[in-house]
Amino acid sequence: MTYKTLTVHLDTSARASARLSLALKLARTYGSHLNGLFAVFEPSPREFHVMAGTADYYDAHRKLRAEQRAAIERLFHAELARAQVEGAWLAAGDAPIAAVTQRSRTSDLTIIGQTDLSEPEAYVADHFAESVVLGAGGPVLVMPYTGYFESTGERVLIAWNGSREATRAVHDAIPFIARAAHVTIAATSSTFKSAASPASCTDLAAMLARHGANTVDIAHIDRGASESTGDALLSHAADGGFDLLVMGAYGHARLQETVLGGATRSILSTMTLPVLMSH
Repeated sequence: MTYKTLTVHLDTSARASARLSLALKLARTYGSHLNGLFAVFEPSPREFHVMAGTADYYDAHRKLRAEQRAAIERLFHAELARAQVEGAWLAAGDAPIAAVTQRSRTSDLTIIGQTDLSEPEAYVADHFAESVVLGAGGPVLVMPYTGYFESTGERVLIAWNGSREATRAVHDAIPFIARAAHVTIAATSSTFKSAASPASCTDLAAMLARHGANTVDIAHIDRGASESTGDALLSHAADGGFDLLVMGAYGHARLQETVLGGATRSILSTMTLPVLMSH
């Protein structure tokens, strides 16, 4: 198993170049075809034309977007050539979530960025990251909006609670896990699920070893009463110098996640390292 088709989401935000750099590294590592999918927020022209004096602004905005898209497309092709990676440029229409989600279903791995509320250019759509993770049908690698990551996947932390979603994420991450220098299975618990059993952790470690994983160990994360599972995982990742977190997404009913929060929402809002999520 490997990642032969990658898709990276590109936009006009400052972190788009960092996502492209990561995607190119992974494409070289796995010998992948890389799709660069340009998808940005586009205001409805109707909203401008019904307001007096705003039609000219919309036309100027559309012209600027066309110039930005052309510049990013030139950069994408130049970086493909420099990295000697095969790829294709794609541009979404006015439905970025649908475009990225649809393309993800014919990709082995989709790379997107964490939502950055402080940068207007990073806004694509409401709940963009979580919507892509939920709708992709495959693994989504989410990159934080801060920090520089020289490597991704050398030290892998697996959030394991024995759930279907966690199982899906582990299988989707096997290309990373098989190449990693070190893998840790973090046995976690939550409000609605009991902690992963020692037997399931041992069985998972044995399975990963058969896939070629080098060093695999097991850690039991005990979080404090006031600490969320997501915070506990991020603290453990930082303390252990991990450069990739693998986890299942939205293992609880969506209503429970929305009302009470959860590890997925916590990680998506406060992540400090790349996270591979599967639902």
